[in-house]
Amino acid sequence: MKGIPTIQKYMTVLPHTIGADQSLAKAEKMMAELHVRHLPVLDGGKLVGILTDRDVRLVESFKDVDPEKVTVDEAYSPEPYITEPSAPLNKVCAEMASHKFGCALVVDNHKLVGIFTWVDALKALDHLMETRLKH
Repeated sequence: MKGIPTIQKYMTVLPHTIGADQSLAKAEKMMAELHVRHLPVLDGGKLVGILTDRDVRLVESFKDVDPEKVTVDEAYSPEPYITEPSAPLNKVCAEMASHKFGCALVVDNHKLVGIFTWVDALKALDHLMETRLKH
C-alpha cells in the first residue's frame, strides 16, 4: 500500500495574493477575473491573513460601505489555517473539515508557497480514487 501523499502534491502553487492596503473593489475584481474565492493577504510582503469572497460580501452588505474606499485590512481574517508542504493530505483535510476552513495556506520557511482549497481537496480525492482504488 502506498503512503499518504503530502499536501504539496495537491496544493495550488504560488497563489495570487492581495495587499492589505488594496480596496475591496480590487479584491472582488481579482477574485472574479481569477475565478478564486480566497486571496492570501500580504502586508509589507508578510503574510497576515486570508480574504474570502464571503468576507467581501459581508463587509459590502453593511450600510454606507463603499468598496472603492474600504480596504482589505478592514475585511480579512487574521488567523488563517497554515500548514507546511510536508503535511499529510489526510491531516490537512481532517483539520479543514473539523473547523470548516475553506482553505489552508501552505508556508515554507516563513514564505507562502501554496494554497489548498476545497476544490483542491476534491481534485485530490478524484485522483486518489482513480489511481489507488480503481479495479
